[in-house]
Amino acid sequence: MKINFDKEAFVTRHIGPDDEQVHEMLQTIGAGNLEQLIAETVPSNIRMRNSLDLPAPLSESDYLKDLKETSRKNKLFRSFIGMGYYETMTPNVILRNVLENPGWYTSYTPYQAEISQGRLEALINFQTMISDLSGMEIANASLLDEATAAAEAMSMILDLRKGAKKKAAFKFFVSELCHPQTISVLRHRAEPLGIELIIGNHRKADLTDPEIFGLLLQYPGTDGAVYDYTALIDAAHENDIHVAVAADLLSLAVLRAPGEMGADVVVGSAQRFGVPMGYGGPHAGYFATLRDYQRRVPGRIIGVTQDSEGNPAYRMALQTREQHIRREKATSNICTAQVLLAVMAGFYGVYHGPAGLRRIASRIYGLTKLAASGLRELGFRVENETFFDTLTVTVEDQEAIRKEALSRQVNLRYNSSSVGISFDEVKDLDDVNLILGIFASAAGKSRPFDAGKASADVLLDLPPELVRRTGYMDHPVFNTCHSEHEMLRYLKKLENRDLDLTHSMIPLGSCTMKLNATAEMLPVTWPEFSSLHPFAPLDQTQGYQQIFRDMEDWLAEITGYSAISLQPNSGAQGEFAGLMAIRAYHRDKSGEERNVCIVPSSAHGTNPASAVMAGMEVVVTRCDDRGNIDLDDLRQKMEANRNRLAALMITYPSTHGVFEEEIRDICDLIHDYGGLVYMDGANMNAQVGITSPALVGADVCHLNLHKTFCIPHGGGGPGMGPIGVNEKLSPYLPSHPVIGVGGEKGIPAIAAAPWGSAAILTISHAYIRMLGSSGLTRASMLAILNANYLKDRLKDHYPILYTGRSGHSGHEFIIDTRGFRQTAGIDATDIAKRLMDYGFHAPTMSFPVAGTLMVEPTESESKEELDRFCDAMIQIRTEIKEIEEGSADKVENVLKYAPHTQRVLLEEDWNRPYTRAKAAFPLPDLRFNKFWPAVSRVDDAYGDRNLACSCVPVEEYADV
Repeated sequence: MKINFDKEAFVTRHIGPDDEQVHEMLQTIGAGNLEQLIAETVPSNIRMRNSLDLPAPLSESDYLKDLKETSRKNKLFRSFIGMGYYETMTPNVILRNVLENPGWYTSYTPYQAEISQGRLEALINFQTMISDLSGMEIANASLLDEATAAAEAMSMILDLRKGAKKKAAFKFFVSELCHPQTISVLRHRAEPLGIELIIGNHRKADLTDPEIFGLLLQYPGTDGAVYDYTALIDAAHENDIHVAVAADLLSLAVLRAPGEMGADVVVGSAQRFGVPMGYGGPHAGYFATLRDYQRRVPGRIIGVTQDSEGNPAYRMALQTREQHIRREKATSNICTAQVLLAVMAGFYGVYHGPAGLRRIASRIYGLTKLAASGLRELGFRVENETFFDTLTVTVEDQEAIRKEALSRQVNLRYNSSSVGISFDEVKDLDDVNLILGIFASAAGKSRPFDAGKASADVLLDLPPELVRRTGYMDHPVFNTCHSEHEMLRYLKKLENRDLDLTHSMIPLGSCTMKLNATAEMLPVTWPEFSSLHPFAPLDQTQGYQQIFRDMEDWLAEITGYSAISLQPNSGAQGEFAGLMAIRAYHRDKSGEERNVCIVPSSAHGTNPASAVMAGMEVVVTRCDDRGNIDLDDLRQKMEANRNRLAALMITYPSTHGVFEEEIRDICDLIHDYGGLVYMDGANMNAQVGITSPALVGADVCHLNLHKTFCIPHGGGGPGMGPIGVNEKLSPYLPSHPVIGVGGEKGIPAIAAAPWGSAAILTISHAYIRMLGSSGLTRASMLAILNANYLKDRLKDHYPILYTGRSGHSGHEFIIDTRGFRQTAGIDATDIAKRLMDYGFHAPTMSFPVAGTLMVEPTESESKEELDRFCDAMIQIRTEIKEIEEGSADKVENVLKYAPHTQRVLLEEDWNRPYTRAKAAFPLPDLRFNKFWPAVSRVDDAYGDRNLACSCVPVEEYADV
């Protein structure tokens, strides 16, 4: 036998089916080969004629070796920059068992509560911690970062205006002490909504101005100063002005909570709760407010309800607020969260408890106080008299300070005539002496002050009006898991309550739950990538800069575009960025107020919500009976808005899973009317290497790196939504106020960090580099093959709603379950719940068509796993048929009672009209490999009527 000396190709590990399985599946669908399948599925006029021009694929070992060399170009200086980003200690038990554990990072958004109880409990912990520390009544399950959380607060407060103020007030006062990245994001979000920002000194704000509807304060300020805002907030309320406070979460362990000062909304970042800086992200932003505003809160809220057994259960509350349902009426386009990071932050709070957090915060304050004393002794003026962790120091020779600091591998914050110094959890007394040594040397002085000796006399002596006097985090969960052994068991207990990709395929249409390879994930926690501050000098971040250049080049090649922005840190943020670039283009080129955005009725719900947020008027165009855009209706809508048409938003392949034949004609038509085309990149998994947004005719497209490019969903976040644009729009790519990025006419910042969630870009970098051109193209082909194989195996059992002219679907397809309501009293929800008994997550429910299931298998699933899913779906169809034929009751049957827990199966009094075996083991292999749902079917309506979204003491659940 001839020896093959090539290293193993990553493509064989990423793609599930081998050559023999591919052949078998092609026979099932009646295609001779993959090329024939693609030719019959994808219109010829948008097919790529050449292969992608990408570097040759690397093996896993060679890639990791190469990336390690790249990582060494990043210089790990000691960071005292602050500005909302701090070094932190991730407890090893959380690092290994959560951040690096596929049991936590490969799960999907917890829409199916019965198989998501672990994540839901972890998020309840997070919400409780946030509401307790902030002094507010409720908190959500996280937002993208502090800056966007502040923007969401501004939007919510705008929506709270009442009476005469409803129409007249459009001014929002922002303290000049807010972080600059927050102010930039606010500017961007305010302009399309017609909001006028007033940036100024909060002590001089004219609160009698009837046009001011809201106020944003920073606590502590970006300069480190800490103010008691009670009187200011009271005065604002007297003038019908709502107040938001952006608060440092860790400081609230010792500082008076903003809620106690009367704040209406408190926002911020949970980054320093054990989440590495990661050169800007991902981190969990937080949002807390009053119970009166619970139905206006952006994002997700986790609540408590009961299951059909009467036991307490968690689930996503108030889901009608989700953008996929409210669409253009939504108050926010955010339909995601930073779940994995919120989970980490919540566990950090569990592990340390209230006493531990107080100890960490007190220690940071003590280090800052020692540094202030030493600097004053050296003759420097500390500008802020009050502080928690940050000092602003007046200097005469800033360059001398900078030079000395860099020589000692220290990064400080440099303002016009001052230097900022921020302390954090990882700093110690030696770091205080290090800072004092830098300032002493720069000033040509000796350093007589010794932090170690002085530390014995340091007290936590904040001004009385700023001292926290209320308790927090008194629930048992925050006071029982302080030993590593107990914490480890708690983490494992919650992990075991969730279904994720380690158990089975997750066949969610449009969500692309594919393999998140270990080799792709490993670099995320390398210190060279995880420990960099996002505002570190660029010459210290050359490893990251190389990755950014690679990603921009590769994504430009894949999309056919001329420029890429990596800043948007979610798909919704990408949509907003792309639409704002279109808005800027129209204003710049013609001065016209083009503000109409046409959105197909089948579009993702975030599309119309993003258009409204970008200041556009949404006009919905119909789809025909085959799921394609109705061209006649589209022409009528364009003609009616010919002078105001800004954009068309499309998804391709369509949300119905079909490659529309007329897509080029549609794009040309929009351009003829002076509009531009925005493509939602949710379905790029069917495009890469086969076609591209540019070939289709779109002007801008966002890419869900957490879908097509293998960043894991993390239970509902993190995500990444970079945008690609053509030459028309490249000058308008997002900028940043601290680090120079974006086009020469760049729109303001979309996210807090210049490159968004940079730390997880290494995942997509690894995916592209290890697959290369041929591997990426084969992945797309196999995604289409797997979907069509599932479709053809199921089509004799379930109606398939849409296909292309050849009878093929794209990478996903829709099962029509609506007829079962009439024949058996069964709907899509019943099928979804019954699938849990078979060990599967449900496909996407009721989107884009109500009462249907949308299935996407991805290329990573093997034929064995696809067949296992088909067997389950076919068996469920048999169970439905039993109801239709009368051998099973329409009310008391396995589908209506699903899912079945171990507790139910072990009840002594089994009075259901089917056997225990039928309930739990409907297929033979389940007797040997069974995932048990943690709770029975949850009661969503009960939970919304009795909303509880924090850790209520267990005894209070007695009546639930």
